[in-house]
Amino acid sequence: MGPLTGTLVISVEQALAVPLCTARLAEAGARVIKIERQEGDFARGYDKAAKGASSYVTWVNQGKESLVLDFRTPEDAELLERLVAKADVFIQNLAPGAMARAGFGSERLRKAYPTLVTLDVTGYGDGAATKALKAYDFLIQAESGLISVSGGENELGRIGVSICDIGAGMTAHAAVLEALLLRDRTGNGAALSVSLFDVAADWMTVPLVHQEYGRAAPKRTGLKHPSMAPYGAFRTSEGALTLISIQNEREWQRFCESVLGWEPGESDSRFASNNDRVAHRDDLEAIIGSVTSQLTQDEFMARLTAANVAFGRVNDVVALGKHPALRRRPVTTEYGDKITIPSCPIRWLERESQSTLSATPTVGQHSQMIREEFSALRNR
Repeated sequence: MGPLTGTLVISVEQALAVPLCTARLAEAGARVIKIERQEGDFARGYDKAAKGASSYVTWVNQGKESLVLDFRTPEDAELLERLVAKADVFIQNLAPGAMARAGFGSERLRKAYPTLVTLDVTGYGDGAATKALKAYDFLIQAESGLISVSGGENELGRIGVSICDIGAGMTAHAAVLEALLLRDRTGNGAALSVSLFDVAADWMTVPLVHQEYGRAAPKRTGLKHPSMAPYGAFRTSEGALTLISIQNEREWQRFCESVLGWEPGESDSRFASNNDRVAHRDDLEAIIGSVTSQLTQDEFMARLTAANVAFGRVNDVVALGKHPALRRRPVTTEYGDKITIPSCPIRWLERESQSTLSATPTVGQHSQMIREEFSALRNR
């Protein structure tokens, strides 16, 4: 039994942001009914990497029930109304205004069902100037400025995962839990809204403050930190990259002695403080590189360990799959195939167990069951 056992979540969802939010709710024990079009969530067609199934859908749809609805028709609109009447949470991420036009806007639902928590997830909110813009993850990365501070010095770079979708899903999950906690105290639901752009803009606070109140937003620096040095990746003799991080002057002194081989107290005025090291970054990195290029990665990491300096290998996805910290869980695709994926990051240490969620549902897999269940409610 999970903390949300007995909680009913109705979700008109597609792609990634809301499905990730409801996946976390399902993992906590909630019953999640996923409302899909006849053709299904379009993310089902994103790829076939999970033994023929979509990696996206397999990741964030375990344990849900799939109901195909066309709530533009009177019959299905009536069924959706009965579902919402029994729900604790109603979530949707269709285009702004679409659910209101269909008669299921948050404002009406909150008046009709005072204990209901509603959540609308959009790309840019409902402001007139931006609400009609398409809001796919990559576009939000571009519009929010995330891309402008990502990538190498001479090349822009997309962040390599759907970070804005993921961030919005995580924020939506937290928002729902906050609203449910408030309802426990007051008996009242809440109307919530999360936009991908708001999440990305929040994450861009530091660059924006630098731009508007400092000297300028940080420039793209590739595998370097824009405001600390040495904090970046260095290549060893076999070509491997190792990222190191110096956070304070004590670490810098240990690094000088144990890694660079400088005598205790030996100093260079160019590197007297972090600000000095940033100002003379090229000189500093040339010195460090001349040392690391003569070492294997294992030798470099041994010196860093001796100096108690933080480091990390610049791994690829193959190395992630072999990483000793990677926890895995078994899941079943909509076609019945078994794969393993990273475990849910939320761990309940006193009752740790493998996930027992049911497989990713096929499109409309539970339609008949749900229709019969909620038609019976109508006839009572």
